[in-house]
Amino acid sequence: MSAEARIAELKLELPKAPKPAGTYSPVVVIGDLCYVSGHGPLKSDDTLICGRVGDDLSEEQGIAAARQVGLAILATVRKQLGSLDRVVRVVKVLGMVNSTADFKNHPKVINGFSDLMVEIWGENGRAARSAVGMGSLPSNIAVEVEVIFQVH
Repeated sequence: MSAEARIAELKLELPKAPKPAGTYSPVVVIGDLCYVSGHGPLKSDDTLICGRVGDDLSEEQGIAAARQVGLAILATVRKQLGSLDRVVRVVKVLGMVNSTADFKNHPKVINGFSDLMVEIWGENGRAARSAVGMGSLPSNIAVEVEVIFQVH
């Protein structure tokens, strides 16, 4: 099943692709690799999920924020490539969690993103990955993710 068909089947709502918040490109394609700049948890109403996991947000809310980042990234990639059907696989993910110093479940939070990718692309959605905690993130967003996709 194509990625676009899978997104429709799952009834996923993608927000509008966010505009860059600085001097950078949201996506750079070189050869068959699509490098996606860090994205935050942008919702369809143009608001962001903000707060620190382990303080303002629960682990479950962090997982939901990471999933929302995935939807924002999909919106950006669709806008850049024209269709998510051009994505062959997810190659590498860096997930950053705005968390308290004693929070230890960063990988579980970033599973919110990774699980979404697997829901769409199956095993090709399972990527090499790093999940780390941060003392802060821009605008106090809960999660930021950058990703590399293989495309055709």
